[in-house]
Amino acid sequence: MALIAQLSLGVSDAERAGAFWAAALGYRRREPRFAGDEWIVLEPPPGAPGIPLAMDLSESPVRSFPRLHLDLDAGGRPLDDELDRLLALGARIVDWRHYPTDPHPTEPPYVVLADPEGNRFCVSGHRQPPRA
Repeated sequence: MALIAQLSLGVSDAERAGAFWAAALGYRRREPRFAGDEWIVLEPPPGAPGIPLAMDLSESPVRSFPRLHLDLDAGGRPLDDELDRLLALGARIVDWRHYPTDPHPTEPPYVVLADPEGNRFCVSGHRQPPRA
């Protein structure tokens, strides 16, 4: 059975995208495979779960409703705290018309964002109850 070995993300500025995703995911840049290797591939820290994410230069336009996107989990942090962190790194909230109007109570809330390159991704998590 095949396994996903790496995801490649289409970008126009690999350095900018690599810096954003390294900070967003806590990943590290893989050492070049050979002299002159310009690919930016990010990996989880040793022993941490996750798959590598490569920055693949692309001239195609960003799609408003992409066929493939990343779904992130806030990792136990309140969703709004993680949103603030990702926005401070350069993400932006996307006006998404496909949010469920009646979400299932067992499904965590999520927000659709775009990275600095415009690639869409989601982040989900729990929301803290409002303070009284």
